[in-house]
Parts: sequence; structure tokens; C-alpha cells
Amino acid sequence: MLEFCPKCGSMMVPKKQGDKTILVCTSCGYVKEVDETGKGVIIRKKIRHKETERMFILDTTKEKEGIPKTKGVRCPRCGNDEAYYVILQTRAADEPPTRIYTCTKCGYTWREYE
Repeated sequence: MLEFCPKCGSMMVPKKQGDKTILVCTSCGYVKEVDETGKGVIIRKKIRHKETERMFILDTTKEKEGIPKTKGVRCPRCGNDEAYYVILQTRAADEPPTRIYTCTKCGYTWREYE
């Protein structure tokens, strides 16, 4: 169920109010009560990531197979000059990619934009 605000056109999100479910506009705050047909409204959904989607969260206790390391990148936390890195396209296709680093010494993760 996806509904838009009749006042401003923004997407409305479901929320619980006591034993009732209401829809609230994320922009202007307009509130609409959900009728009996809206009993199937999902308020929360747990997102399950595939292992390939988690590859940039690294376990630094052992080297990961296939994840490259680089020297000359300084960790902002401990000053180590070696890190694992992954390059991901996190923004629009016409924007440069994001480099995500994980320190090989302390495990701190940070990102750099070009």
C-alpha cells in the first residue's frame, strides 16, 4: 500500500497510534486514518543483505580473498598506511565512484569521494 498526501503530494508512511494505524505525510504532517482494508499495512520490514552486498565490511583479523590492499592511504584513526579498499558507485552514474577503505591494523572504515 503506497499512498501520497492530498495536500502536498509527498509519500505518506504508516505509523501506529494506539491500536490504530494511521498514515502520516513526511513533509507537511497531514494525517489520515487507515480504514479496515488497510490491515495489511507493513510498518517495519527487516532488510536482509546478501553476502556480496556486505563485502566492504571487512573482518581485519584475516585477509579476505579477492579484496585488494593498498599502501599510502593514511588511516584517520591510527595513522597506519595500509588498507583494504572497495570501489562502489554510490551516487549517480555521472558522478565519480566512492572508495571505501578499511584499515588493516585497527579495522576503522572510512570513505573517500573523488
